[in-house]
Amino acid sequence: MIELTQVTYSYPQTARLALNDLSINIPAGQFCAVVGPNGAGKSTFCYTLTGFIPHYYRGQLEGFVRVAGFEIPEVSLGELAGQVGLVFSNPFNQISGTRFSVREEIAFGLENMGIPRAEMQLRVEEVLALTGLERLAERSPYALSGGQQQRVALASVLVMRPPVLVLDEPTSQLDPLGKKEVFAVLDVLSKRKDTTVVLVERELEWIASFAERVLVMDSGQIVADGRPQNILASEALLALGVGNTRYTVAARQAVAHKLATPAEPMPVTLTQTREFLSK
Repeated sequence: MIELTQVTYSYPQTARLALNDLSINIPAGQFCAVVGPNGAGKSTFCYTLTGFIPHYYRGQLEGFVRVAGFEIPEVSLGELAGQVGLVFSNPFNQISGTRFSVREEIAFGLENMGIPRAEMQLRVEEVLALTGLERLAERSPYALSGGQQQRVALASVLVMRPPVLVLDEPTSQLDPLGKKEVFAVLDVLSKRKDTTVVLVERELEWIASFAERVLVMDSGQIVADGRPQNILASEALLALGVGNTRYTVAARQAVAHKLATPAEPMPVTLTQTREFLSK
C-alpha cells in the first residue's frame, strides 16, 4: 500500500536533507505510528505520502514513492484527494469556512467530487456516527471545542473513503478531553483494518494502546522499526529526547527500588505494567 525506496528530499533553497535515503513498506490495513525528535523529518514524511511533496513543496525529491497504487510524482494532488487523506495538527487549517453546519462541512469534499446526493447523504451519516458527531451535525464548525473541530476535520477526510489516512500530530494543540475524543475515533479505525493509517504523534501511551507498528525517525531517516512494546520501551528513545511511556518509567522505578524483577522488553501500557508488578 505504501512503498518508499531510497527517498531523499530537500526543501527549496536549503542544502539540508529533510529525508535521507529513506526506504519503507507499510502493508494495507496496518496502523503505523511515527515518533521522533523535532526536526526528524516526520512532517516531511507525511507530505511525501500525500503528494504535497513534490506538488506543493517543490524542492528536490529523489527515489521511488508509491502510495495506494499511485506513483506520487506522476499524479496531481486532485487525483490523490480521494486516495490519500491528510489530517493536520490544527483543525482550522482544514475547515473550509464556506459551510454553516458540521454536516455541510463534512459533505463539502464530496460535493466537489460530484458524488450523487443519495450516496453523499449515506456517507455523511456513516461518518457522523463513526466520529460521534451526530448531535453536533447542525452546529457551526466554529461553535465547537478544539477536540470537536478536529473530529470534524477527521470526518471530512474519512468521508472521502481514502484507503490511506495520514495524520500529522492531530492532537498536539488539544486539551486532554480533546485528545481523548480524537483517539477514540482512531481506536475504532485501528480495529476496522480497512484503512492504512500513518500517525505522527507525541502521546506514546496512546500509541502503545493501538498501533501495530512504530517507526522512529531521526535526521530524515528511519532509525528503528518494530512492535510498540519493543520500540516504546527502548532506552534509545530517551537518548533522542522522545522519552518512554509513563508506564515504562514507573516500571523502571520499581526495578530500581527492587520492587520488581527486570524484564525485556519493559511494559509500555497500564495493563502490561500491572502484570509486571504482580509477578
